[in-house]
Amino acid sequence: MSELVLLPGLICDGRLWRDVVDLLALESRPMIADLTADSSIAAMASRVLSAAPERFCLAGLSMGGYVALEIMRQAPERVSHLALLDTSARPDDAARKDKRRAGIAAAEQGGFLHVARNMLPGLLAPDHLKPLGEEVQAMSKRVGEFAYVRQQTAIMGRIDSRPTLGAIAVPTLVGVGELDTLTPPEVAAELAEGISGADMVTFAGSGHMSTMEAPAAVAAALRSWMERG
Repeated sequence: MSELVLLPGLICDGRLWRDVVDLLALESRPMIADLTADSSIAAMASRVLSAAPERFCLAGLSMGGYVALEIMRQAPERVSHLALLDTSARPDDAARKDKRRAGIAAAEQGGFLHVARNMLPGLLAPDHLKPLGEEVQAMSKRVGEFAYVRQQTAIMGRIDSRPTLGAIAVPTLVGVGELDTLTPPEVAAELAEGISGADMVTFAGSGHMSTMEAPAAVAAALRSWMERG
């Protein structure tokens, strides 16, 4: 049975991974990391490593993918398999940073739930907005404003991971929602091309939240990935 460390995205908690975890119950012992307490990607990675098993399979979605790439820099010998879902190796450009700063300012002025609600069309494919939107909003509310500010600060400060992709030498899966507009398939392809031997999977009909929108497809991809030698 595989030790499996799962890294959530921005203002996400264990609900992000719940359905996938249930589908992999016979193959893995999951640990869903808490990424709410730190204001840098490096500190998040260090905190995960302090709580994780000695050696483990590692999967991260969106912000969790940024943390996963940092773990590969801090302690590559502890990771047996790497999965990067709906994420990117690129740093933020100026426009994306400005948008994040505007979100932080609005949240600090009492508009956090409004900010979180406005994020939904970018997170979910149109067909999934109604069934999953309330669950994503509830997850954001549980994580809360202060963690949102810390996480956005960490994301803005992340480094460009593209120069270090070539050093990754473990079985790697890159997955992306077919309809992901935040980290679209061409960004995932860039990530996969930078890692020797990486497999890329596209999840049909899914947006950015592939583990909630297409859990069976994600679980199937992760199952095959964990079986790779």
